[in-house]
Amino acid sequence: MPEIDKPNSHLTTVKWRFPSVHPEGRKYTLVAAFAALAIYTVVNHFLGWLLIGLTIWVAAFFRDPIRTTPSDPKLIVAPADGLVTMISRVTAPLELAGEGGLTGEFTRVSIFMSVFDVHINRSPIAGTVRRIAYVPGKFLNADLDKASEDNERQHFLVEREDGVRIGFTQIAGLVARRILSFVKEGDRVEAGERVGLIRFGSRVDVFLPAGTGSQVLLGQRTIAGETIIGELGVDPQRRGISQ
Repeated sequence: MPEIDKPNSHLTTVKWRFPSVHPEGRKYTLVAAFAALAIYTVVNHFLGWLLIGLTIWVAAFFRDPIRTTPSDPKLIVAPADGLVTMISRVTAPLELAGEGGLTGEFTRVSIFMSVFDVHINRSPIAGTVRRIAYVPGKFLNADLDKASEDNERQHFLVEREDGVRIGFTQIAGLVARRILSFVKEGDRVEAGERVGLIRFGSRVDVFLPAGTGSQVLLGQRTIAGETIIGELGVDPQRRGISQ
């Protein structure tokens, strides 16, 4: 029987199922659970219940739901769950520029992840990971524009078979203290494939190439691996209203 999390799945119906906890978060969940049990048993029931609540939150933070990604190669999907906080014209970061990198101006779509969002990040397109560049830095509010230059961050450059390159950046936030990558340079990734994780509140920037405009609007929420944020060569120039 085909499974929902298989790329070639031909299911016609699906059932909701509880998201699993990513392996990276299981150790934190176990530590929190052990502490809650110890406090509840030895110290104080009330504090124990508070830590039980914290354990549930930790497990929820590292949840890793299955996502269904459109297979159209022209589509660029959101790499992160969260709120679209900025859409601006920028040049590529130095770490993604240069020979074999990004050139010219880009439409940067910034997605802010609160501590309540899923923090597994996914590739916006299918292709080969040509560059991964980690940059140490500060831990300013990830919602600030200068966080893209001052904060700890990790850049990815993915190249399609036709040579089109898409860059995106994981940016640490106020309470984020580690950025993780699940892939390495030279790996082949599919659109929507898990590529990394940022702990505890952060932001992801996507750089749409010239001629490609944002399909999402400021204030919209995205779902990693599912929300279409752009179509190569198409600039819809959409407008919206918050209400």
